[in-house]
Amino acid sequence: MKNQLAKVVDKLNKKPSWFRYRLLSLVLGKTVKFVGTAGVKCIDLSSDRSIFMIKNKSKVRNHIGTLHAAASMLVAETATGMALGMHVPDNKIPVLKNVTIDYVKRSTGSLRAEASLTEEQKTLLHSDDRGSFIVKCEVIDEANIEPIIANFEWAWTPKRK
Repeated sequence: MKNQLAKVVDKLNKKPSWFRYRLLSLVLGKTVKFVGTAGVKCIDLSSDRSIFMIKNKSKVRNHIGTLHAAASMLVAETATGMALGMHVPDNKIPVLKNVTIDYVKRSTGSLRAEASLTEEQKTLLHSDDRGSFIVKCEVIDEANIEPIIANFEWAWTPKRK
């Protein structure tokens, strides 16, 4: 059964791509203020995958001119969180439990983060009241290099009434 987010995204995915991704980015940015402030943009969102990007703009740069480590983490967190969000039942709440990021290369330009859940992870979300698993995320820069290796442990628990 689809949750509220998945139903809204399914409706938006019937619209032209230029409209749906601008609207998804706007709504997410208003809901999660830091995402909006940093300028994280939705590239693709469906039940199969979640792709977000962040441009290398002055407000998210570090002292050497590349994307700040926190901005790199934010785009990956957004992609993994939305991948999970598309499947977590409405009576449960997702919580980020642990993050492991290895900064392996200096990034070049903008970053693109892509995440998805396995079929086993989707099943766990619906069968277990609470639990957690690692959502892997591929983060690629404009030079087609993976500057960070990111793993996010997302947990879920029943919503409190």
